[in-house]
Amino acid sequence: MRWIVVREQQDHVASGRTSLLRYALSASPLGGVVLEGMEHLWRRGRTVGDLGATDWVNPRDSQWVLPDAWCGDLPEGRPSRVSHEEFRSGAVQRPDVRGNGSWVIVTEGRFASCLDHEVLAHMVTTADAEVIAVNAACDLLAYRERVRLTGDNELVGFRRLFANGASRAPMPVCWPHHLLVRPQVFEAVVRPNLLGPFGVLVDECRTRGVKVQAVDVAGSVFDLESEEGILAACEAGLDSRHVACGSRPREETAHGAVGREDGPARDRPRFIGPVLVGKEVVVEPGAVIVGPAVLCDGSVVGRDAVVDSSIVGPHVCVDPSRVVRGRLAMAPGQGDAEGQVEWRWKGGDSCTQGWPSPESAFRSWTRLSYVRCFKRVVDVLAAIIVLVLFAPVFPVIALAVRMSSPGSVFFRDKRQGFHGRLFDCIKFRTMRQGADKIQDKLRFVCEVDGPQFKMADDPRITTVGRFLRETYLDEIPQFFNVLCGQMSVVGPRPSPESENTLCPSWRDARLSVRPGITGLWQVRRTRAEHKDFQEWIQYDTQYVRDLSPGLDLWICWRTFRRMVENFVNQF
Repeated sequence: MRWIVVREQQDHVASGRTSLLRYALSASPLGGVVLEGMEHLWRRGRTVGDLGATDWVNPRDSQWVLPDAWCGDLPEGRPSRVSHEEFRSGAVQRPDVRGNGSWVIVTEGRFASCLDHEVLAHMVTTADAEVIAVNAACDLLAYRERVRLTGDNELVGFRRLFANGASRAPMPVCWPHHLLVRPQVFEAVVRPNLLGPFGVLVDECRTRGVKVQAVDVAGSVFDLESEEGILAACEAGLDSRHVACGSRPREETAHGAVGREDGPARDRPRFIGPVLVGKEVVVEPGAVIVGPAVLCDGSVVGRDAVVDSSIVGPHVCVDPSRVVRGRLAMAPGQGDAEGQVEWRWKGGDSCTQGWPSPESAFRSWTRLSYVRCFKRVVDVLAAIIVLVLFAPVFPVIALAVRMSSPGSVFFRDKRQGFHGRLFDCIKFRTMRQGADKIQDKLRFVCEVDGPQFKMADDPRITTVGRFLRETYLDEIPQFFNVLCGQMSVVGPRPSPESENTLCPSWRDARLSVRPGITGLWQVRRTRAEHKDFQEWIQYDTQYVRDLSPGLDLWICWRTFRRMVENFVNQF
């Protein structure tokens, strides 16, 4: 069961300002678009794990709890709603809960949020609490740089995550965007305190021994009591309708009195992009409506006026030749939106910007290109052939590794692959057990610059391991990574997140393709003093820029020659 609770906003009451959310929900067809926008944002997450579809229903099918004065303003039908008075009196249905693992979800109605439900489900399954306060945090979204500063604003470091994240958070002072409550706790503790301050509810939970936790989850959130939030919700709602560019939905314009269209072309109203028109709307000749836009019931757009990415409220008249851009135009006395600074609808806080696409950060290729299609086919065939040929050698190498030092045969390390996805890179173990844990202690004798580590006579390498490294036999298990699609035969060097964090200017280029067992840097590096890091940057980015079948074949040939030469030199 999901409750969407809208509480009285004391700041609006004191200032005499109309609640923008109340205004939007009561206006036609604006209210329907706002609800569709909230639903569209809700659908962008995936409900899995402990949060099933029976718990997290969409806003149009949820139970709304509204201030008493609001209920008379809203049209009949959806959303299903009760007043504060009805909720306090208990004259509403109990939550329909299915299964012992279900949750009652309480959403703060003032906000429209878009959460990563998969990340949220993981946090819920690991949380030891009966009440979980959830807030959407845009700084936890993937493909964003996170900078850490000292108290004196000095740069300490920066980091970029390639997957949406979540983290424990301090208990919020105000009501969170969502509250997840176990059914038995909801009836006994939460429901009586649902319309009061959040701090009172937290104190009551702690008094009764109810465990409460707060988490931040990757997502975007829009304040529906602000002009920006209403505009963003409408943009999402119009996007969900898939309105064709340059057209208007017939069912919304059938009752409208749109201006004459039988005169000269220059005098006809023009509709560009998704535009939703209500009933009895008048658009005079020469007016231009640029979507996403909503013209509410009874509104009038004067001759030669321009409405660009805006909402014109019910019975609002846009004067002739006036330009309304990125605004919520309301009638005098209905709010203070007219006095606000202009805000661009397509700005940085739009819902499309809230979930950055990984394709926008990396180089891309067409579906049937060599990189996305044929290279993968060649990788699979090459991996199968190599693994079959070296299958008889695997037991010998495994026995030699186990006899050289105690520990496992294989070494697994987390590396970042295609688009920054983490995977376990597999090699035959060439170092003593626990060697990776003392690398920082040897950093002062590192013989290369940059974030990577190398020293000629590394004491951690075993005798067998040195032979495997010189002949590249330690990397044969990586062909299993190739079969799984985590690596390619040829590509940039697979590197851990700690190294990529230090290289923001070129990291996305090398993560545009799968990392390789061999690559251009491996066959062309010179190991010159203080140049290794620069060569790594140069050759990895050059490979992505010049990627072709001919370059891959040339790298494979150079790698094969070097393997044979190094193998012969061991005897």
